[in-house]
Amino acid sequence: MDDKPNPGTLRENSERLFSFGVIADIQYADLEDGYNFQGNRRRYYRHSLLHLQGAIEDWNAESSTPCCVLQLGDIIDGYNAQYKKSEQALELVMNVFKMLKVPVHHTWGNHEFYNFSRDYLTNSQLNTKFLEDHILHHPETVPSENYYAYHFVPFPKFRFILLDAYDLSVLGMDQSSPKFQQCMKILKEHNPNTELNSPQGLSEPQFVQFNGGFSQEQLNWLNEVLTFSDKNQEKVVIVKGMHAHWKRERKSHLPIYPESSDSVCLAWNYRDALAVIWSHECVVCFFAGHTHDGGYSEDPFGVHHVNLEGVIETAPNSQAFGTVHVYQDKMMLEGRGRVPDRIMNYKKQNTSHF
Repeated sequence: MDDKPNPGTLRENSERLFSFGVIADIQYADLEDGYNFQGNRRRYYRHSLLHLQGAIEDWNAESSTPCCVLQLGDIIDGYNAQYKKSEQALELVMNVFKMLKVPVHHTWGNHEFYNFSRDYLTNSQLNTKFLEDHILHHPETVPSENYYAYHFVPFPKFRFILLDAYDLSVLGMDQSSPKFQQCMKILKEHNPNTELNSPQGLSEPQFVQFNGGFSQEQLNWLNEVLTFSDKNQEKVVIVKGMHAHWKRERKSHLPIYPESSDSVCLAWNYRDALAVIWSHECVVCFFAGHTHDGGYSEDPFGVHHVNLEGVIETAPNSQAFGTVHVYQDKMMLEGRGRVPDRIMNYKKQNTSHF
């Protein structure tokens, strides 16, 4: 891209504090290339493994090694379940990740739940909760075992929060459990279609079966962590495994901010999540996968929402991953292949903390 900022000029102006890698929607399967549900987007199931390998080689070779990598969900494709190849496919991808010299944090997307139950994932290599940070004397910041979420500190005064965007969901859930019944009720109240994956005619098109949402318990926990980060003058990145459509530094598979993604790909109760995030000063960025096309937007509260382009729809001659370089006043996404470069300045009132 011609309009990409020159990373060199940025580094002259301010000191880089640390960096981290981002990659989304690998969706590996030992299958010939196929297409998405609409039949208009090619999917490179086998080649996604080579893309991952290329990304890892690149991160390992960087002069300033990233402190970690955020894997934004959908690590293997749902087709694996159909062919009884889920465990085999996951093992193959995890073996490639073993080449990475730094820790990887995994979020869970809809394809994880097409392949595995929540119980299976909790006991698998995709559970990276052991990398969490514990804040002394603040038990309210300890996540419950009822959802897969945690926070960690990659660098002083920066806190990353992984959210569980399928905490409320009918995917991967024991169908006899009260929680499954509750989630099915929520889904059917908002989606009268026989095909629950269809958003046809819905005023809130995010209420489809392949999406999910955040329980009140998880949102309360998030609020406690952000309250601590505000008081401690930290900057927060939020991550989730679903399109989340919001703009705070967080990691999650579902986006939460409507401007940054297709509304069908939003978390069910994205407004509730945004309300929590917007009530705090500390969130600077939100990372999510799930849309494949990518997307970006800055919300009215100055939070950057980044939906990363998916590996699965990336041609063999291209790439789809990035390294985010963190500075005192901004984050700079250095994209590879079809992931564009972006400069994300922090909100003005935050810069006084340094």
